[in-house]
Amino acid sequence: MGERFESVDDVIAKLREVDYLADANIAGAVFLADRLEKPVLVEGPAGVGKTELAKAVAEVTGSRLIRLQCYEGLDEAKALYEWNYKKQLLRIQADREHESDWETVEADIFSEQFLLERPLLEAIRAEEPIVLLIDEVDRVEIETEALLLEVLSDFQVSIPELGTIVGKRRPIVVLTSNNTRELSEALKRRCLFLHIDYPEIEREEEIVRTRVPEIDAALATQIAGVVRSIRAMDLKKAPSISETIDWARTLLFLGRSELDPETIGETLNVLLKYQSDLVKARKELVDPPSPGAIGIKRP
Repeated sequence: MGERFESVDDVIAKLREVDYLADANIAGAVFLADRLEKPVLVEGPAGVGKTELAKAVAEVTGSRLIRLQCYEGLDEAKALYEWNYKKQLLRIQADREHESDWETVEADIFSEQFLLERPLLEAIRAEEPIVLLIDEVDRVEIETEALLLEVLSDFQVSIPELGTIVGKRRPIVVLTSNNTRELSEALKRRCLFLHIDYPEIEREEEIVRTRVPEIDAALATQIAGVVRSIRAMDLKKAPSISETIDWARTLLFLGRSELDPETIGETLNVLLKYQSDLVKARKELVDPPSPGAIGIKRP
């Protein structure tokens, strides 16, 4: 496999070209994933840029992104491959008309033309550069995790009817997890580990200014500060980075140049998606107690 990046600094520079602001920790994991040909497991809260990292790496390396979206109940048929049963049935009926023997029919229906590739098999068989994204791996059951182990270890799969299919070239593999359950030690052992948390105020301000270049610098600073304050509250769901960016764009569309309690109150629903969170944030930011009068809301 060709080396996609020259150094950690090269990773940072290339990702910045597609507006993904990576620090040395993130860039180092991507660099080593490429050089060591090991998957990288990216954990962290929802909305901190885990999925976007895989997309950005695919873009800067000129690779095709193949995404396996994990969910409860995901099985081998949806992750790896399955047979086109309807098409097989039609072929069986046609072969019966020609009085073909079962051995001939079986060899016919379990051939390439009846095979339906799913994301993992598609990545294994790909000849062009690939970034394989296994998104929200913590949502799958242990049985499906075992299937991933086989694929990630040897980058091959055995199909009983066709034999063993070995990958032509190893892709960069990114697994993301919101840490809703503990992943197995076996899976973690095969991966590099990267934790991405919510950015510091300065980093988030830089992200806002990069993704919304027309925004005023002072407003970007205010946005980052308010979002940081909101995340410090005891919320059901803290605002993601993408929601911060959406908020910045919303303020521009509304023609607002600064954040005051009224503006925050009118647009909080862009950042927060639960009524209980909206109530808490409004209490702290929009209707705080007036000075010297604890518990009395400002008119």
